[in-house]
Amino acid sequence: MSDEESYELLGFDNVLLPVGDLGEAVGFYERAGFAVAVRHEEAGIAVLKAGGEIPGILLRQEEGIGHRPPPWPAPRLWLEVPDARVAARELRNADLELLDGPFSTATGWTVEIADPWGNVLGFTDYTKRPELGRRP
Repeated sequence: MSDEESYELLGFDNVLLPVGDLGEAVGFYERAGFAVAVRHEEAGIAVLKAGGEIPGILLRQEEGIGHRPPPWPAPRLWLEVPDARVAARELRNADLELLDGPFSTATGWTVEIADPWGNVLGFTDYTKRPELGRRP
């Protein structure tokens, strides 16, 4: 690498989440509103769509991972939704347990869930600061 080249972050590729059972994980995330973009059983992976963006959430089956509660504190992956309070209602209707919520943030509301392997996902909105959110 020359002195004129730089190390530059260009954006997200995929977010990888370890799961113990790919079929169970895909079912959980479909109930949470995610669509499957790609699924390769032989490789033990599935890529979930996250809105209209190309990067997605990559579920990767790992041997020996059992069900477990999320560690506290745990890393969180938050996704933007139009209204987190509506998302909370839909998640409950899909028989998914909320970790807490919805709770108020500086920009709006957020609700969080954890998959059976302890991966925490949040659904957050910009209802208090719509100028900062994505445009539908």
